[in-house]
Order: sequence, then structure tokens, then C-alpha cells
Amino acid sequence: MSFGRRLLSSLTALIVIPLLLALAETACKRSPSGNGPGQAGRRLKIAVIPMGTTHEFWKSIHAGAENAARDLGVAIVWKGPLKEDDRNEQMEIYETLAASGADAMLLTPIDDRAMLRPVAEARRAGVPTVIFNTALQGGEHIAFVSTDNYRGGVLAAQAVGRLTSGRGKLILMRVIEGVEGTRQREEGFLATLRTEFPGIEVVSENQYAGPSTEKAYQTMENLLSRFGAVDAVFTPNESTTFGALRALQDHGLAGKIVHIGFDSSAKLIEALGTGDLQGLVLQDPFAMGYESLKTAVAYLRGQPYEKTVSTAVVLATRENMNDPAIARLLRPDLSILDGPRRMP
Repeated sequence: MSFGRRLLSSLTALIVIPLLLALAETACKRSPSGNGPGQAGRRLKIAVIPMGTTHEFWKSIHAGAENAARDLGVAIVWKGPLKEDDRNEQMEIYETLAASGADAMLLTPIDDRAMLRPVAEARRAGVPTVIFNTALQGGEHIAFVSTDNYRGGVLAAQAVGRLTSGRGKLILMRVIEGVEGTRQREEGFLATLRTEFPGIEVVSENQYAGPSTEKAYQTMENLLSRFGAVDAVFTPNESTTFGALRALQDHGLAGKIVHIGFDSSAKLIEALGTGDLQGLVLQDPFAMGYESLKTAVAYLRGQPYEKTVSTAVVLATRENMNDPAIARLLRPDLSILDGPRRMP
């Protein structure tokens, strides 16, 4: 062989062999049949991206995911936007973590359309996404884990109907436009009122309070100034419920009008016990976090999994709040968040 041919052969080997090794490494890393420790000793790393991180609901999601990670021998990265309506920040977090070596993503999208492109791009790159809590349009995610939010709205409306004897004026204070989960609660609530309790007049159903308790408080203040002491209020998440509760307390109306809220916190549990709140529709965010992570790991390990998982939805009242099944949802175990954090 001539010197020129030997040189060409050597150069080809220098280029082709590293390229083949890199492709093999990538294929091994992204293979959905990977089993964590079996991948050259590397644990699976799952990114969990909620809508926010401050409300008790998200802490319960986090605790559930951490417990699942401990049980399944994987690592999680927990990071969410500072504000629950910051679509751009959530997209940046998702894209950064998807490109940083995460094996799978867990996401509750702020907007049911805005995250379609990044989720599709991540899947094409071999990083699957499980959507939890609130839906994403399209079919690029591998599974959806959520409360039956429409059913939650139905339970709230039926409670209002019973407690008002199907009569009076009502305010529905919405949360954020574009969030499918709370929209389903609002639609389930309104549809049930129209069909089962037509004697209840909804005087306001188009005011959005946004993601903060302070904004919810101000929105309810404005609505009370406009409509006066109505007979009932429905608030479809934790921040709207607490904000509205504070406004009703300041006006001396808490406990005098029917107020059905959604989700749980220490202040809301206290208000339920005193009668300032007449009901709280409860989800099981701990189970939602656990099942979402469990689903992603099953997919990555090539194991069977459910593409749609529904978690509990119940109505807590002053009468049943100490029942063990209800008390567990009112006060989920968050102790795992107090221990030392595992590094991914």
C-alpha cells in the first residue's frame, strides 16, 4: 500500500471510529429500555417542571415525586417558574433541562398550546415527556396523569346547590386563561349549575384572578364592591380560594355566604374547621407526583405503563374533614422535603 493510501486510511479511522462510538453512546443513553443502574452505573435523571413552586399543592407534588424517586432508585431535578403565569420562563426551564442530559421530563404546562413545540422537539431528541395536573394539546407526550378536574367542578356545584337550596346569586372567580386543568373545573361547575340548579344566578364568571393570593384578594374586593353580598362563591384553586377568603373575612361575610374552594393549605383547613369555608374540593397531588414519575421510569425501562392515570377528587367538609381518607388529602406527608436533598 502506498504512503498516500495508508495516510487516507488512518485519517478515515480517526474520523469514523469516534463518530460511531458517539452515536452508540447516544443510542444507549436515549434507549427507552434503559434501566438506570444498568447504564454503566448511571442513575436515570428525571426533570420535574411544575407551574410554580410556592403553593402547598406543588409541595405535595414534589413530595410525591421525591418518594417515587427514592423507591425506584432514580434522581430528580425539581425546578419551576417563579410565577405560575410565566409561560416564557417555563419554556426556558424545560428546554434547558431537556438539553442538559435528563432522561425524561415531567411537566404541568402553564398553557395547553405553548409547550407543544418544545415537547415535540424533546421527543425527537429521545427525551419523553409525561404531562401531569393540566393537559397539553397534541400527542407528543407519552402519558397524562391528572385529577378529573371536570368532576371536581361538578362536586363543587352540587355542594353549592345543596347549601343554597338551589337559589341565589353566585360569583365564580377564574384563575388563569389557557390553563386546561382549572378551565375544566370552571366548565364542570357552570355546566352543573345550569342543568341541576337553574335557580342560581351567576352574576360574574369572566374575571381572572391570576396566580397570586394578593391579586385574588383584590379581584374579590372589586367583585364584592360591584355586586354586594352574594349568596355563594366558587374559587377553583388554592390561591383564588385563600384570596377570596381573606376578602370575605374583611367584609364580615365569611361563614355567612356559601364558599366552596379547591385544594388545601393550613389556613384553608383552619377556615374549613371554623365554618368560614363550607367545602374544599381536594385532589391527591402526592399521588400525582408519584404516579407521574413512576410512569416515566416504566417507559424508560421498557415496562408496561398506563397512558392516562386519574387521581382522586373528593369534597372535604367540616363534617368529614377528620375522616382518615380525607385528612390524608388535607395534610399530605411532606417530610421527605425536609431531609437532605440527593444530588442528581
